[in-house]
Amino acid sequence: MMKHELEKQLDALEKKGVDRRHFFKLLAATGLIAGANTGKANAFSSSAKGKIVIIGGGAAGISMAARLKHWLDEPDITLIDPSDRQFYQPGFTLIASGVYQPEDVWKKQEDCMPSGIKWIKDSVAAVDPVWNQVTTKSNGKIPYDFLVLTPGLQCNWEKVEGITHDTLGQGNANSIYDFEGAQKTWKALQEFAKKGGKGIYTDTYTKHKCGGAPKKICLLSEHYARKQGTRDKLQLNYFTASKELYDIPYFTPRLLEIYNERNIPINLNVRVKGVDTSAKQVHFEKIETKGEEKIVTPFVEDYDFLHFTPPMSAPDFVRDAGLGWTEGKLAADAWVMVDKETLVHKKYQNIVSLGDVAGIPTSKTSAAIRKQVPIAAKNLIALMEGKEPTEKYNGYAACPIVTDYGHVLLCEFDYEKKPDVSFPFSMIDTSKEQWLAWILKVYILKPMYFNGMLNGYA
Repeated sequence: MMKHELEKQLDALEKKGVDRRHFFKLLAATGLIAGANTGKANAFSSSAKGKIVIIGGGAAGISMAARLKHWLDEPDITLIDPSDRQFYQPGFTLIASGVYQPEDVWKKQEDCMPSGIKWIKDSVAAVDPVWNQVTTKSNGKIPYDFLVLTPGLQCNWEKVEGITHDTLGQGNANSIYDFEGAQKTWKALQEFAKKGGKGIYTDTYTKHKCGGAPKKICLLSEHYARKQGTRDKLQLNYFTASKELYDIPYFTPRLLEIYNERNIPINLNVRVKGVDTSAKQVHFEKIETKGEEKIVTPFVEDYDFLHFTPPMSAPDFVRDAGLGWTEGKLAADAWVMVDKETLVHKKYQNIVSLGDVAGIPTSKTSAAIRKQVPIAAKNLIALMEGKEPTEKYNGYAACPIVTDYGHVLLCEFDYEKKPDVSFPFSMIDTSKEQWLAWILKVYILKPMYFNGMLNGYA
């Protein structure tokens, strides 16, 4: 959306009786605009000492480094991450729908790294939580007193037969869970809307980052075709491995209505097994349970355009180190075994973990990370001081499901899957899509991420 379109929407906001200056003041007052919480972030301090190693330089890792630097009088922090660029990953969907340009969603990693933090530009090969050391691929062993485990997750592309990361886009099989993949998706989406045909959109059977992303690109595809006047040339189908489209009761009814209004059938309990990109066919498995018996029914669907979500898991070194859950539904993908409230590891009390890798029953979103960071940082400092961690995370996460070009269903919720709506959005009906939430999604959250969150303020 161009700047003049924002002006049009702000004009419409004023016609509804809400002054635009007042709206942005409200955002600033709640910390939704970057830098608003600077004073609050610096209000806490500790003289605790210890060598802290942070694995991962994404949203969680850099935010933790910045927050700990603010709060520790004499911080000794080493961050290990191999990346050249810092990506605002929620922007990948907006690249894939033509709202953002690729250059809009990244900055040089060196420009995002907090000053005074030792950055080792390397990958982690192993972690030894008994001997308190990290082994890197090129820089050897690095000891720690306290470990912050924030490596994100890994996309297991090869678990979809016929797909690798390098083949993204081939045979019109696309995925927005990748920077290059998002760009290929936008190119393919435009061509699909022009030519028409059958579009298939899928999620996956594992927990995955931004669970709303497959839904977003599906709905944006439909609206884009309508904007081009070609909707009647497209047949769209959504396939989910879950037993329902969405599991947050407050927001689900409207989302189901939208899919029904847009004539997009929803297929439940279906997993992608493989993709034949040359034949443009998706191989599915329908999984049903009758009593204690699991019935698997394979079937094949032709497609002209495919968006798929790869299975995801914790990085391999997390599994190899024995840091993941060993039982329960989070064990299969080795999500880190942390207490869901304190974010402290259940076996190794000098480790905290948050972000996508954490094995906690909430969505993997940057909004969740923003709430987790101050809790994890204060609890880590409590451990450094020899105290019990007392800060508690309530499972807050937010998933802004973009329903069309101009509206977002802003889903905010907690561990109990109850709505946990942030002011000033608590003043409007967030059970329905809102264009105010579109302004937040497109114009506010990205600068808040780069200028506030990564600096330890938002």
